[in-house]
Amino acid sequence: MIERPITDWLPLTKQEVEKRGWDEVDIVLVSGDAYVDHPAFGTAVIGRIMESEGFRVAIIAQPNWKDDLRDFKKFGKPKYFFGVTAGCMDSMVNHYTANKRLRSNDSYTPGGEAGFRPDYATIVYTKILKQLYPDVPVLLGGIEASLRRVTHYDYWQDRLMPSILVDAQADMLVYGMGEQPLREILRLARQGVPFSSMRNINQVAFLHEASTELRDYNNWNTVALASHEECLDDKIKYAANFKIVEVESNKWQANRIVQNVGDQVLVINPPFKTMEEAEIDKSFDLPYTRLPHPKYKKRGPIPAYEMIKFSVNMHRGCFGGCSFCTISAHQGKFIASRSEKSVLKEVDEITKHPDFKGYISDLGGPSANMYKMKGKDESICARCQSPSCIHPVICSNLDTSHKPLTEIYRKVDANPAIKKAFVGSGVRYDLLVDDFNKNNQDGNHDEYMEQLVTRHVSGRLKVAPEHTSDDTLRIMRKPSFKYFKLFKQKYDKIQEKFNLKQPLIPYFISSHPGCEEQDMANLAAETKDLGFQLEQVQDFTPTPMTVAEVIYYSGVHPYTLKPVKTAKTREEKQAQNRYFFWYKPEYKEWIRNRLNKLNRPDLVERLLGAKKDKGGKPAFSRNFSGKKKGNR
Repeated sequence: MIERPITDWLPLTKQEVEKRGWDEVDIVLVSGDAYVDHPAFGTAVIGRIMESEGFRVAIIAQPNWKDDLRDFKKFGKPKYFFGVTAGCMDSMVNHYTANKRLRSNDSYTPGGEAGFRPDYATIVYTKILKQLYPDVPVLLGGIEASLRRVTHYDYWQDRLMPSILVDAQADMLVYGMGEQPLREILRLARQGVPFSSMRNINQVAFLHEASTELRDYNNWNTVALASHEECLDDKIKYAANFKIVEVESNKWQANRIVQNVGDQVLVINPPFKTMEEAEIDKSFDLPYTRLPHPKYKKRGPIPAYEMIKFSVNMHRGCFGGCSFCTISAHQGKFIASRSEKSVLKEVDEITKHPDFKGYISDLGGPSANMYKMKGKDESICARCQSPSCIHPVICSNLDTSHKPLTEIYRKVDANPAIKKAFVGSGVRYDLLVDDFNKNNQDGNHDEYMEQLVTRHVSGRLKVAPEHTSDDTLRIMRKPSFKYFKLFKQKYDKIQEKFNLKQPLIPYFISSHPGCEEQDMANLAAETKDLGFQLEQVQDFTPTPMTVAEVIYYSGVHPYTLKPVKTAKTREEKQAQNRYFFWYKPEYKEWIRNRLNKLNRPDLVERLLGAKKDKGGKPAFSRNFSGKKKGNR
């Protein structure tokens, strides 16, 4: 393997800056992740965009925040600004389980080691920079900043927190996918415009002194939220705020949002319209090495990189709008798809990787099968305020053709260097069920599904029904479980036709708002009847900027303001989660006792079978009226 020159990566050290012949750095990026120069890692994307615009960029990756802060000082004062991100994950989700237990690993660190970033990394890094360089602007970006841009509930402290701008005292925040606002910011910075005057850029947020007038820009209308202080006093006002934020985040012609917090006003400018094909291609076609920085070689592999190094992300965004998911809140509801040419070019790049053995691990996206999908009449989309295009029903204006995806699969298969190209991302199965998706006029869904099942499944196919209870699924913004059953029938027929044995792996969530313990017992029984022993399961975590988080904190649905019951104590959450594992001996007696207390002998029978006494006869259980029956 030929060693690449160190100057192929953006510099991580002062020596690397000097090797490029620079006497100063224009912008310094500070990240909670190790530096992987790959389009799946935000710091690399942002750094490469800055470089493409002619700026000299250096990166401080996973700085030590506990010592004399030498990491933060190594490049000195940048000419324009610091950019700060916690990394590819919210630092609290990265650090803690749903039970608030500290995780023992970090997928974005060499060797998977934990402890290389602080809690609330965005805030910690920015405060240090402001202490060291008080006159240098700090721009926030990444998922942590994006999802915490307005008053939000923090599960780990169990309290409402103001916009992250307040605690960090940064100068500006870019929310969502940052390419479009970033290019505007760079253009103005080069002209000498201070951050305090960059007030008319889409998709940024900033704090404004309440005592001075806030000017109007770009003919934007302004919508006011309940203040942070009002939210602290009234959970219903907090819930009502969320509906406004979610609706405005998913509109093409959105309003500017303002929220009072102390003696300041948080201002959130409307988002940019979803990127066109040429724009997103430009971002993916930058000169990435597609490798981690060489400095990490002796520290072990970076798990997140190992997982995606032979994968291709074909699009961004998700029109599902699931209540527990942050994808649409950060990437947007509308799909930004790359061109076929850009995707195939990346596949060619992957085949040149020294470790490539002929297998693409994923041709996908946030939801694997939304590539190229958009409104048939985009003027209707321009007026739309719905947070989901497929809940409660699939929009009749949504073009759900899978033809472009089927074609790209076939072209990748035709590449002589590719032995197999798998789809590792989750497939949105409801788009493939004709009873649910009425937009399958020419049968292209069936063609796609056969192509997927016969050519692109790596042993198992991931799908996410999430629950079996229709009441819970409605709150999740997911379709009825009956459609999963129809999908499974369709999937099994293709398996049978081609003599394949590739199990479906369904994902489920426990303790989601609206789910009660009996619902979990029913879920266990339903999935057992379908032949599943569940593995891909998780306990609900209330993450900022989701409907489910608002329900968890406020007790009401933000769109109806009606109460929704939610499991909140550790005991309640553990009880729900245990039903997933009815097949484990250590839980069987607990489940039997619990269901008898709930007067559900029918579920005991379905999950565990009738308990026998010493003579081998059925022991008593309780019927629905609570009376004993069976042998006494």
